[in-house]
Amino acid sequence: MTDRQHIHVGEISGVFGLKGWVKIFSYTEPRENILSYSVWQLRKNRDIKPIKVKEGQRQGKNVVAHLVGVDDRDVAEGLVGWEIYIERDQLPALAKDEYYWADLVGLKVVTEAGVDLGSVDHLFETGANDILVVVGDRERLIPFLMGQTVLKVDLDGKRLTVDWDPDF
Repeated sequence: MTDRQHIHVGEISGVFGLKGWVKIFSYTEPRENILSYSVWQLRKNRDIKPIKVKEGQRQGKNVVAHLVGVDDRDVAEGLVGWEIYIERDQLPALAKDEYYWADLVGLKVVTEAGVDLGSVDHLFETGANDILVVVGDRERLIPFLMGQTVLKVDLDGKRLTVDWDPDF
């Protein structure tokens, strides 16, 4: 399930109540957007199973969901730790120069001069902008600012060109 056809959007982090509801740690923004995907692919180790979302809601800082066929706490506890994936075709289309983080992870990062800085390990947000965590000879934190620090994203070529000093 690590292919480009599936996107990791969260994980089941606990149980909620007695009627089979589960707590979700969501990677979507806002968090409750994970509920808009009605079919999830649950994965744990080599096991994969599709499951449908019956209903859900934001609960404080968490998201809780009731899944089809999960109607008691014991069954829900068995799902704790499972990762949640969706099919890529469930995602909305993006505008030009917009990218899903999952598409950027793993891209080779090079400077305009062709200096290899490593690969995108992950991203995080700061409020002002997203940050690329590039791991190569060392770790670099590069702001994702299209047209400024990020000059070109070539998804087909699996390459990201940046305006960045390799010594920084």
